[in-house]
Amino acid sequence: MAGLIPQQFIDDLLDRTDIVEIIDGRVSLRKSGQNYSGLCPFHNEKSPSFTVSQTKQFYHCFGCGANGNAIGFLMEFERLEFPAAVEAIARNAGIEMPVERQANPEKKKQQDSLYDQLERAQQFFSQQLRQHPSREKAINYLKGRQLTGETAKTFGIGYAPPGWENLHKELAKAEQDEQQLIEAGMLVKREDRDGCYDRFRDRIMFPIRDNRGRTIAFGGRVLGDDKPKYLNSPESPVFHKGNELYGLYEARQASNRLSRFLIVEGYMDVVALAQHGIHYAVATLGTSTSDAHLNKLFRMVSEIVICFDGDDAGRKAAARALDTTLPILEDGRQIRFLFLPDGEDPDSLVHKEGKEAFTKRLDQAMTLTDYFFASVSEGLNLDSLDGQARMSKLALEKMHPMPRGVLYELMLKQLAKITDLSVESLKENAAKVAPAKPKPNVSMPADFNEDHPYPDDSGDYDHYSDYDHQPSYGNQPSSVPAKASNQRRSRVTEPAEKAAALLLHHPELANLIEDIEPLRTIDSPGMQQLVELLSLLKEHPQSNTASILAHWQGMHGEEAVEELKSLASREQLVAQDNIETYFKNTLSLLQKHHNEQQLEQLLDHAKHTPLTSDEKQQLQALLQAKHAKPK
Repeated sequence: MAGLIPQQFIDDLLDRTDIVEIIDGRVSLRKSGQNYSGLCPFHNEKSPSFTVSQTKQFYHCFGCGANGNAIGFLMEFERLEFPAAVEAIARNAGIEMPVERQANPEKKKQQDSLYDQLERAQQFFSQQLRQHPSREKAINYLKGRQLTGETAKTFGIGYAPPGWENLHKELAKAEQDEQQLIEAGMLVKREDRDGCYDRFRDRIMFPIRDNRGRTIAFGGRVLGDDKPKYLNSPESPVFHKGNELYGLYEARQASNRLSRFLIVEGYMDVVALAQHGIHYAVATLGTSTSDAHLNKLFRMVSEIVICFDGDDAGRKAAARALDTTLPILEDGRQIRFLFLPDGEDPDSLVHKEGKEAFTKRLDQAMTLTDYFFASVSEGLNLDSLDGQARMSKLALEKMHPMPRGVLYELMLKQLAKITDLSVESLKENAAKVAPAKPKPNVSMPADFNEDHPYPDDSGDYDHYSDYDHQPSYGNQPSSVPAKASNQRRSRVTEPAEKAAALLLHHPELANLIEDIEPLRTIDSPGMQQLVELLSLLKEHPQSNTASILAHWQGMHGEEAVEELKSLASREQLVAQDNIETYFKNTLSLLQKHHNEQQLEQLLDHAKHTPLTSDEKQQLQALLQAKHAKPK
């Protein structure tokens, strides 16, 4: 389908579709109070945790977190793209599909041409692995890594032969082809003269695929002595490495009932584990594991295991990962840390031990909480008062960005046992903990040129620590993990997002707000999202949860709707007769905090500069609002 599906058609379709009917044909549902329940189709379970709301036209699994509307269910259950899922529901309802004109045809055309060129490149590399005169060198390498032909085919592994213009001569038949291949990162423009050359030469090629299975980039492993050993495609209009994970597409194709993901460091780790039947391994693309990576995976599973080498570099990487995971560790999410024996990586270990022994290591991996308390207590004498005080301070600082939920409370209780302090005193101290300041940028080693680390290939390099460990920047000891520089609070603790979650379940609350404009001036996390939701509901007052999500996807795309779905899955525990009051009070709290910020800024400004007449009037109004009695 070449065009966009009109939003009005999607709204009407969802309004005429019963999500229970759509799901019940694929999952056995039973009436449970006002909702329906059954065994979740997206993870293995013995007790039903999958709930479908007929009134909200929304499904949610309390076990794995899967959630969405009827369209989203078909996308996940039958692995359909959005247009195909809409078409399937329309066909079921006997409704003909309309198509409107593409919103940005030029951009779509440009992206499609890049996908086409990258697919042609992938086919070229696969062909070279079968036919090139130098293929034996590549095949022997793969055999030496104990890879089968079937595994290589599953992952689309290929070979970039030696030479500067193999791909260029094969694919760049016209000037437009050449420009597209440069933009896709496959060719590099020469600096000393006209023309360009192949970025990847004499390397094993690993295609990187998006969630639709389209090739968006490549990683190449050198066969000779060239540097770097591993080379990734540069960023492009279709590839943003900070958001992608190698092997995720293949993992989802292997099973639609994934229960956990294993994050490893290298391509060969992912491939070797899959060959041994461990199909849920993914790898970051030369970057540290980020909150974007984790949130992406947590939308599909409730457990993530992060794998580290057992050496000093691995311990430092684990400390960084801990700081990344704490702010997003909401209740129901589980993260484990797997430390491998020195000198081993997942690739070597799974070949040596086999699937069963390696899986046992995963099952016995250290829980995040165990690692947390082990890391903050390292080097401290907990038999001394000084050691206990030091540990409580370090632990509370690191726990500061955590969502306030059950896990946070349990960790406080554990900290109380270790330090012999009361939970109440720890909570008092926690309230006084200031957000840790972001660490200053550290200087790179003198011999590291970020733009051109090697003179040959224009500097687009990513080292994988299972082959070439990156240099350690800074002198921070591994025994004391760095304070988290990301001080985001939990989404559910932000007042604006609490209000947004209520709106998703009770859209009629938007009628309580007569004028949205004053809310636009409030600077608070999640406020822009809340204002947009209110605007949407003012325009479409008959919306329910399902149609809101459909609108949001049309307005902002897949990533944004996943965030909204996450909010929708966490309905606030508010009594029915108190919902309106709770919603109004939340907005009042937002306005109060905003006024306090403005007042503080004006008072601080007045210490250094005389206020203008307008500023004095604003100050007076803010002071009156501050001391006004609540209505």
